[in-house]
Amino acid sequence: METNATLADRLNKAWRFFYRRGFIDGFGHISARTSVADQILISPHSLARDSRPEDFALVDLSGRAINGGASLPGELPIHLEIYKRRPDVGSIAHFHCLHSTSFSMVDLPLRPSYFLASIFRRGIPIHPESCFVNNSERGAALAESLGDHRAALMKAHGVVVVGADIIEMVGTAFILEDNAKRTWTSAAIGNVEYLHDDVMREIEAEILKSRGPFRRIWTLCESEYDG
Repeated sequence: METNATLADRLNKAWRFFYRRGFIDGFGHISARTSVADQILISPHSLARDSRPEDFALVDLSGRAINGGASLPGELPIHLEIYKRRPDVGSIAHFHCLHSTSFSMVDLPLRPSYFLASIFRRGIPIHPESCFVNNSERGAALAESLGDHRAALMKAHGVVVVGADIIEMVGTAFILEDNAKRTWTSAAIGNVEYLHDDVMREIEAEILKSRGPFRRIWTLCESEYDG
């Protein structure tokens, strides 16, 4: 696996990318699994837009900070409990994105209406609790709601997104909010036509085989980096 320095650099680029797009509005955190099985790197509490790679905290899966006295996110259990249950997950994000979160508050489902969102073909579950995920019990409940999906909405709260690595997490989060925005706009115009499963199955297979959209979004992330 990649070194902690490489992971921190990528997390830093991702953080600034999300900040510019309003995914982080004073709230939110991102993380990545390291080469040490029970250690992750995570954005500290109240990290500003002008972040640096060295700002990211090294934490073990019991929640203990390893590299100093960084103030950790209050909802750290989101990350800890998902990593414990999902060995396929290498990176996690939690945001309060406007468009995606809104679909946890209405009776219109957030389903793929835009072709890239075919990666969510198996659904985007809604976690029924709106409270802060600030202890292991709440983190475990959220991880249970997420199951083996790529993302979950947290009712009247936010979203959680996972990926096999940082690049996939960034692409998945970008596509989730983009699909929500397009679905919201379409619903304001008329009845939303969601993609059929047979169409999504073909598109999803192509995306996962080539990883092209994930790499393209990451290229955009890197091109905008102003560090």
